[in-house]
Parts: sequence; C-alpha cells; structure tokens
Amino acid sequence: MAGANDKTRFLREGLFAKYVVSLVGLVVFVLAVNGAMESWISYRATKTQLTDGLEDKAQAAARRIEQSISELERQISWVTRASQDTLEKRRADYAQLLHQVSVVTQLFQLNGDGREVLRVSRQSTTTGSNADLSRDMRFTDTVARGVSYAPAWFSDRTPFMSISVAHSGFNAGVTVAELDLSFLSEYLIDAQVGKAAFAYVVDPRGRVLATSSKGPEIGKDLSKLPQVAAAVAPGHEPDNSGTDFNGHAVMSAASTVPKLGWSVIFEQPATQALMPIRDQLVRIALLIGMGLLVAILAGTLLARRMIIPITALRDGAHKLGEGDFSHRIEVHTADELEDLAGQFNRMADQIQETYSDLETKVEERTRDLAQSINELKVLEEVGRAVAASLDLNAVLPTIAARAIEITHADAVLIYGYDAEMRRFNLVEANGIDKSADGAHVTIDEGQDILSDAAGSGEPIAIADLDQASEQPLRDVAVEAGFHSVLVVPLVDQQGTLGSLVVLRRASGEFAASIIGLMRTFANQAVLAMRNARLFTEVDHKGRELAAAHETVQQQAAKLQEQTEQLRNWNRSLEERVEKQLGEIGRIKRLERFLAPQVAQLIASSDGHDALLDSHRREVTVVFCDLRGFTSFTEATEPEEAMNVLREYHAALGELIHRYEGTLDRFAGDGVMILFNAPIQFADHTKRAVKMAVEMRDTIGKLTEKWKNRGHSLGFGVGVAMGYATLGQIGFEQRLEYAAIGSVTNLSSRLCDEAKAGQVVVSRRVYGMVEPWVEARALDDLVLKGFNHPVLAMEILSWREEVESVVDAAAARRRG
Repeated sequence: MAGANDKTRFLREGLFAKYVVSLVGLVVFVLAVNGAMESWISYRATKTQLTDGLEDKAQAAARRIEQSISELERQISWVTRASQDTLEKRRADYAQLLHQVSVVTQLFQLNGDGREVLRVSRQSTTTGSNADLSRDMRFTDTVARGVSYAPAWFSDRTPFMSISVAHSGFNAGVTVAELDLSFLSEYLIDAQVGKAAFAYVVDPRGRVLATSSKGPEIGKDLSKLPQVAAAVAPGHEPDNSGTDFNGHAVMSAASTVPKLGWSVIFEQPATQALMPIRDQLVRIALLIGMGLLVAILAGTLLARRMIIPITALRDGAHKLGEGDFSHRIEVHTADELEDLAGQFNRMADQIQETYSDLETKVEERTRDLAQSINELKVLEEVGRAVAASLDLNAVLPTIAARAIEITHADAVLIYGYDAEMRRFNLVEANGIDKSADGAHVTIDEGQDILSDAAGSGEPIAIADLDQASEQPLRDVAVEAGFHSVLVVPLVDQQGTLGSLVVLRRASGEFAASIIGLMRTFANQAVLAMRNARLFTEVDHKGRELAAAHETVQQQAAKLQEQTEQLRNWNRSLEERVEKQLGEIGRIKRLERFLAPQVAQLIASSDGHDALLDSHRREVTVVFCDLRGFTSFTEATEPEEAMNVLREYHAALGELIHRYEGTLDRFAGDGVMILFNAPIQFADHTKRAVKMAVEMRDTIGKLTEKWKNRGHSLGFGVGVAMGYATLGQIGFEQRLEYAAIGSVTNLSSRLCDEAKAGQVVVSRRVYGMVEPWVEARALDDLVLKGFNHPVLAMEILSWREEVESVVDAAAARRRG
C-alpha cells in the first residue's frame, strides 16, 4: 500500500507532472502569442479601414453641405442687385426668393445706417420699422467683408442661421436671410451613413444642427464628448475614438465645413466595429483548447514511457540505501537512463569493496578525534590563561609549554617586535635557556626568517636547517642541535607584534595540522600581547587624565574670575552701544531733510535738538526750476521726462552738498535751498550766490545735451535774503525742515522772472556779494504778492580773483 501511494505521489508531483505541464505550457504559450499577434494586426487593420471609411464619408458630407450653403449665398446675392432701387421692387424679389428657396424663412433689408427698412416672411411683410441694428454683427461684419454668416440658433429645437450679403454700391445697405437648417439632415440619411453608423453636424460650440436617424437629438450640447471637443477645438487633431451621447464607446471621424466652422462627425459603435476581432478571438480560444487537449494526451504518453525505468532506478537506490549492495538495477532503454543504472551498479560494487576497509578507517578516525580533543583542551587552557591575566610573564610561559606539548617539539621561542628599534626581542623560551647570551636574543629586522614571516603574514617552515642560508636564528639553532624550524608571525590589523618559533632536533616537514594549530596559538599570543599593551596604555592614560583633571580645575577657577570680569565689561559695552544707537537714530532722523555732513554736525553737537526747534533767523533762499518743463512733459513720454529729472537732480544735489545748503523741498523741476539754517554760516549769502552761478553753468551744459536729444529746456534761478521762521513740520513718519516767511516767496517770484540762463537776485543780496560778482541792473519788477516794485539784479559771473584777494585780506584781519 505504501509503495502504491509513493507511486501515485511520484506520478502526481514528479517528472510525470513536470513533463505534462511543460508540454502543455509550451503549446499554450505558442498559440497564445500567435493569436495575440494576429489579433493585434487585425485590430489595427480593422480600425484603420473603419476610420478611413468614416473619414471619407464625413468629408463628402462636409463638401455637400458647403456647396449647398454656397448655392444659397449665390441665390441670396441675386436680390441685392443695385437695379432694384425701390422698396416695392425689393419686396417682389424677396417674395420670389421665398417662393423658390424653401429653406429661406425670412428676409429683411438694412439701409446704410444699419436700420431696418423692409422685412418679408412667408406670413407677413413689414416696412419702415426703422429698428436699429447698426451694432448687430450681421450688419457690421457684412459691411466689412461683403458676406457674413451668423452663428446658428434654435427655435423649438429647430436650427436656424442667417446669411447677410452687402448690396452693391456705396453705403447701399445689407440683405439678411434667415435659413431653416433642417435640410442638413438630408445629407445624413441612412443610405449615406450606413446601417450601423450614425452621423451629426455640430456648430463651433458643440450643439447638434443636423443628425441621422440613429444620431443624437437636434440642439443637444455634445461639447463635453472627447471627439466633439477635439473636432471643434481650433488647430486640434481629430480624435478617432470617444464616447457617444449615450456613453458608449465609438469609433469616430470628423471633417470641417471651413466657411461656417461646423464639424461633420461620423461614428460607429465600437462593439459593432470590432465584431470581427471578437470572432477571431473566439477562434483562437477554440484553437488553444484543442491544442491543450492534444498536448495533455501527448505529455501523458511520453511521461508514462519514462516512469518504468525511473521507478526501477528509484527502487534500486532504495535498496542500496538499506545496505543491500548485492542488488543490481536492470534498465534496457538504450539512453541516458540505462547509463544512470549502470553508474548505480558500479557504485554498489565500489561501496561493497570499500565496506571491508571501513572499520580500519573508523579506528584511524577515532585516534585522530582523540588527538583533536586533546588539542581543543590545550587551546581551552591557553584561552583561560589569556582571559584570566593581563601579565605577559604569566601567559606566555603557558603558551610556550602547551605548544611543545601539542606539537611534540623540542623548543618554543616567543619574540616580541619593537617597532621603534625595528628589531625582534626574545620574551619567552621553553627548551632553551632564555638567560643565555647569543645572537638569538635580539634579532634586527632584515633579511631573516622572522622578518619574512612578519612581512608575508604566513607561517614559514624549514624542514632542514643545514641546507638553509646563514642568518642569526639559523646559526644559533644549528649550533644548539636543532634541524627543523617553524616560524608563525604574530600579527593583527594594527601591525606586527612578534613571532612564535617552534624548533625540532629531527629534520622533516611540519604537518599541515600542526601549522594550523600553531596559527591558533599565535592568535592567542597576539591577543595576550595586545591586551597587555592596551592595559599599559590605559593605565598610563589614567594617570595623565588625573593630572589633566587637576589642571582643568585650576583653569576653571581662572575662567570663573575672567567670566566675572567679562560680565562687567559687557555691562559697560551695552551702555555704550545703547548710547551709540541713540546717536545713530538721531542722525537718521536729521538725514531725512539735511545733507549728511550737516546731519552729522548737528548730531555731534551738544543741544542739537534745539537747532531744529522753531526760531527766527536771517536766511538766504535759492529757488530754481526749468523753463519749458510743463510743455516738455506734455509732449514727451513719462520715461524720458523721468530720465531728464534724474540728470537734473543729480547735478543740483552734488552742488547743494558741496556748499552745505539745506534742501527744503523738491517739487518736480522746482528746487528750494536754504542757507544759514539750521547751521549758521557767516558767509551764507556768498555761498548761495556762488552756488547759484555754478548751478547755472552746470545745468547750461545739460541743456545743450538735452537739446541734442530734441528737448528745449532752460534754467532760471532766484536768490533772496531776509528773516524767516524755521523749524520742523510734518508728522512722526515724515518730517521736514521748513522756512516760513516772505523771503521764500520773494525767491520764488524772482525765479519766475528769470529767463533761461539768468540768475536774478534781490538788491539786498547783491549788496552782500558785490565785490565778487559781475552784475547788471534789471527794471523794477512787479511781483505777485508784493505791493511795491522790487529792485533786482542779474548776476553775470563770479570773479574768482577778487574772491581770493578779499579772502586773503579777511584772513590777515583775523590774524
């Protein structure tokens, strides 16, 4: 029963199932790939053929619609003849057109002013309504183009549109014809569309104007359908697939009526269009089913032919596993299975021959196992010694003694490596007197066996020292009666620590197991030496840390004292910073209306706030502006006017700062400057006049530059001297330093009287600067706001040589 179950499971889960599944899978895969490729090719061909057919029909329908609209336009243009110059003649032509063309429902005439003069429909005639349609696109577009087509509209689900044609002659008017578009459906009858397909016409907003018998309702908005949206979108490629008005997938083709912007769309349900593809898929499925049945039958027959020899192989292997080495497998298939049976039989012969020697080999392996256990015990003892102590003097003798015990050697030496001195020092010896002097106690790094082993990181064994080259360790060993040596380097990732040397009096090769065991002893020695060094370093670092801790405590006390001093300095610094911030704030407020150097002077002087308080003082006021600036701004672009003002203000600003004047205000091209306020100058009038003369010369050069750019501008200056009330005006966010008094008005009026290139000053100003200027008298000026004529002078030039003589005399008097 168990054998039958195993056989059933073998048939179900073994090679039988694999062969059947593989063959069936291959057949199904080939048929499926072939069917998929044929289906895809057929689908592409069917879709292309169907789309081309629908597109041809759509284009043909669009051409017929365009031809019919053009014919209607021609017939309507007939009633716009210039010879019909009376309303009665025009009405007769309108009636005749209504009779001949059934799609025309109404005509009306607009005169040259866009007012209705005649309307004729199939039910009535109206004249002289005088309705104003001058802003109607049917009138404006027709006057501009000669013919216009109005967008379609709907009345009781009936589509209408109008065609407007201009009459011949100048301002002769327009005839507007309203058309019933129901005739468009005649171009979409089932004979033209097809039994399965349907068609419809949409305007540029996606509304249905005409439809076939199976199409959507007239007037329905289909603009949200993807194929309709693509058709009516300007510059967009038509979409060959989409959904119909019922939400079903369709194949689609569209063509445009260029004159009207309408789109003719032909569609066919995807389920009907792809019917051949579904039929082909059914055929492929049937073919795959038949192939599947054939593959199952063929796979079953082939798999059963393999079961008998495989079962024989399995039973034979089972008997061999149970120890029946006399059983032989009989398979005669003349293929690989027969070869496999032969290999099983030969293997049984070999096992039977080997079985007799098995007991001897077991005894040998038992002895080897006992030796391995002894070695493990020795390693365990050495490991405990390494873990129990950090003293090399206690660990290394144990390693040396156990190495002699386990290797049956005559002597073991352990060397430590001094990296600074670059030499190997003997630190432990067993079998040789460690205290005896000799070349083996200290061996310099170089061409010797210890250096070679440390450099390669691998053990080096010499079977016969008598044949080896001369070197310190070899000479000492031979002299002491040793004839073979094994050197194992003591190295780790951090470098070389030394070497473990095993010496034997007898010559001969060292066994691989001995070399491997010595590697383990070397690792134990490395661990012990590295731990000892680490303990020494940690102890040294601990003493250094204690000394550093004491130093840190002393430094902490000093740091506390310095921190207290720093805190005192910080409080002093904060007070100074707060004071400086106050000074900076006051300077910023002054710089809103004073030159920077004046603001700095006021801020640095004691009681400077009082300088800005309201007070009365004699001042000199300079007022200047551009001649012809108003007409210039009216005739030029704002950007060019701003460029001129920037150049003008930049030139004036440099001079104002140089002569330390106080800028009172900018008012477009008008600029007012105060002298002797808020900072007093003994020569304030002289400063003002000299600055005015230099302004005239500087701006004169600019006016020549502006003239080259096509701008006719001049520059005038007025200077007056007198008492004024001075102080701050404005509010917290916007403060100005201003002067109030008749002297400012006088300066402004003198500036108004100055012609281009003139500097006009009052007689009082002239009296203050007479030694330094060339001037000429002007006629008495009648100024607005002044009751009496004002005496004025024009400053022609500034005499620099006189200024130098006068300044030198003044200096001598001060000296």
